[in-house]
Amino acid sequence: MDFSILHTPWTQCYTFLVEAVNSMKYGYLLLETKKKDRSLITSRTVQVVLGRIAKVCSVRQTVESFKWFRKLVFKFDVNCYNALLRTVCQEKSMSDARNVYHSLKREFRPDLQTFNILLSGWKSPEEAEAFFEEMKEMGVEPDIVSYNCLVDVYCKGRQIENAVKVMNKMREEGIDLDVITYTSLIGGLGLVGQPDKAVEVLKEMKEYGCYPDVPAYNAAIRNFCIAKRLGDAYKLMDEMVGKGLSPTATTYNMFFRSFYWANDLRSSWSLYMRMRETGCLPNTQSCMFLIRLMRRHEKVEMALELWNDMVDKGFGSYILVSDVLLDFLCDYGEVGGG
Repeated sequence: MDFSILHTPWTQCYTFLVEAVNSMKYGYLLLETKKKDRSLITSRTVQVVLGRIAKVCSVRQTVESFKWFRKLVFKFDVNCYNALLRTVCQEKSMSDARNVYHSLKREFRPDLQTFNILLSGWKSPEEAEAFFEEMKEMGVEPDIVSYNCLVDVYCKGRQIENAVKVMNKMREEGIDLDVITYTSLIGGLGLVGQPDKAVEVLKEMKEYGCYPDVPAYNAAIRNFCIAKRLGDAYKLMDEMVGKGLSPTATTYNMFFRSFYWANDLRSSWSLYMRMRETGCLPNTQSCMFLIRLMRRHEKVEMALELWNDMVDKGFGSYILVSDVLLDFLCDYGEVGGG
């Protein structure tokens, strides 16, 4: 049999047909549901079905499908419009979402949720600013989610001064900064090479009655790992534990990444032992850092111990790790041991 056909456009066509049939099934079910009780078809239904359609169809086809819902949905309003925008943001591009927003905004008056959906997707501060201004011009008052989106995009764009200005504006308007606001700032300070300033933010937020959670600590730990100050990173992780917060696989992966690039198997294994003792299960990324480092150092027994732990405790991707492990065992004539 010629398996090359599996990689031809015919496979893509078949996949498209399968998805199209699924969409047709959705349509049939929706029509049947409409006959029984039209109110059962909600904006959430719209989003679920459009999500399936958008995966295999163009933006134009997705919008046409959205318009078809007008015949089915009892209350075809801005909530359905928001469902469409959320789908396009997730499955297509922000440029597509912007075009859809402008093409339909006269039919559905945008509300707070509309702008928050769009603001949360922008990676460009300029684009986010434009929508934020349009939001205010339309008389829609920003909430903490809106402001947090703006702070986040400024921080990711390394525009820390602008982020701080927004935070000050929030305080002036009586909006309490939350842990998400501070976490964005902590991450942004790391991007501009100020990990110590980020730790000061951890302390500052407590003074405002906002206490760091695991993602906030992870952001500060990541900053020190990037700066190759692992001692300070470990201190923060110990501080987390002292405050009753449990490090996650994401926390440990920041260390594993640093150890991997430093070719430090001993520290990686020691950290894995700490995870095992505290009951924190590694994820696939953790396992891949470990197994690749073990292969590099030719540590077959360690690799098999990791594999046995994965099987016993059910963590990590067996497929991805076994690919590396089998290559490793073949290289060193240990296939019988796998």
